[in-house]
Amino acid sequence: MKVLSVVGARPQFVKLAPIAEAFAATEHTHVIVHTGQHYDAEMSDIFFADLAIPAPDVHLGVGSGSHGVQTGAMLAALDGVLDEHSPDWVLVYGDTNSTLAGAVSAVKMHLPVAHLEAGLRSFNRAMPEEHNRVLTDHAADLALAPTRTAVEHLTREGLADRTVLVGDVMTDVLRRVSAAGTGAPVTGLPGGLDPDAPYLIATLHRAENTDDPARLAAILDALAGLDTPVVLLAHPRLRARAREYDLELARGAIHPTNPLPYPATLAAMTRATGVVTDSGGLQKESFLLGVPTTTVRTETEWPETLEGGWNVLCPEPADLARCLSRPGPTAERAEPYGDGHAAAKVLAALEGAAR
Repeated sequence: MKVLSVVGARPQFVKLAPIAEAFAATEHTHVIVHTGQHYDAEMSDIFFADLAIPAPDVHLGVGSGSHGVQTGAMLAALDGVLDEHSPDWVLVYGDTNSTLAGAVSAVKMHLPVAHLEAGLRSFNRAMPEEHNRVLTDHAADLALAPTRTAVEHLTREGLADRTVLVGDVMTDVLRRVSAAGTGAPVTGLPGGLDPDAPYLIATLHRAENTDDPARLAAILDALAGLDTPVVLLAHPRLRARAREYDLELARGAIHPTNPLPYPATLAAMTRATGVVTDSGGLQKESFLLGVPTTTVRTETEWPETLEGGWNVLCPEPADLARCLSRPGPTAERAEPYGDGHAAAKVLAALEGAAR
C-alpha cells in the first residue's frame, strides 16, 4: 500500500509524526508532501527535526498568499505529484488550505482520499477553516474521526458509512514527547522571566482576531494589562499584522518571543498557570496537559475541552482578565481523545478500506 500525506502547517507536522512512525514499522510506502504553507523554519523545519519526522519527499514551496492564491498554487503543483506517485490513498490532515487542495486534487484525479481529524465543526461559516473541513469531509472516501462528537457530526451529515473512530493522533505524540521531557527545565522563555514564577502562555493567529485592527488592539491591550507575565508565542501572521497596524507587542505584561519547538512548547505550557489562545490545537494540548485555558473565540471545534471548566470561551477582549481570574477547575478530565494509539488505528483503517 502506498499512502501520500499532504501537510503544510504546524499542527499537521505534529499529527504527521506518529503517522510516519507507524508507517516506518511496516512494508507500506509513505510519501510526504510539504506544501510550504508554513515556510518559516520555526513553524516548519524545526518540527521535522524535533519530532524525528522523515524529510519531505516533495516540497512544493508555495509560501504565503490569499486563500484563493495559496490554494490555487497548491492545486497546480499537486497534479503532477499525484500523477507521478499514483498512491492508493491521499491522506490529508485537518482544516488548512493544504488539506483542501490535497483533497480536491486527489478527487479530480480519481484517487481515494482519507481525512484525518474528520468531523470537527465550529458551526461558524465565517471561518475559512470551517469551509476547508466541511468540503474535505464530503469529498473524502474515508473520514477518520478523532472523537465521538466528530462521529455524530459526520453521521448527521450522511457520512456514517465512510466514518471510522480512530482517536486523536495528537494525543499519541503529546504523550510520547511530554513523557520524554518530564523534569526537563523550561527553555526559550523571554529573557528575565523566571520559569518557576507564575506566567501565562498566549498565542494569536486566526484571521478573526488578527485581521481586524481594533479587535487585535483590544486583545493586546487586555493582555498587556494583566498582573501575570504573558509569554506571547508570536506567530508570523501576528507579527505581520502588528507591524501593519502599528501595534506594539512588547508592552505591559506581554513578553513576545518566537514560536518554540514542540517539546519546549509542551514544557512551557506544563509549568504555566494558564493558556490564552485562539488555536484549536493548543486548546487540546493544554487540556491533555491539565492546564486551564481561555479561548479568545466564540466557539471551539473541541467542545470536550469545555467540560469541567478546563477551557472557557472568552470572545470579548474586555472580559479576558475576568475569565483568567476564574477559580481553577476541580473536575476530573475525561479522555475523549483516545488512548494514545490513534496512529495504529489510522493505519489499520487505511489497510482495511484498501482491500
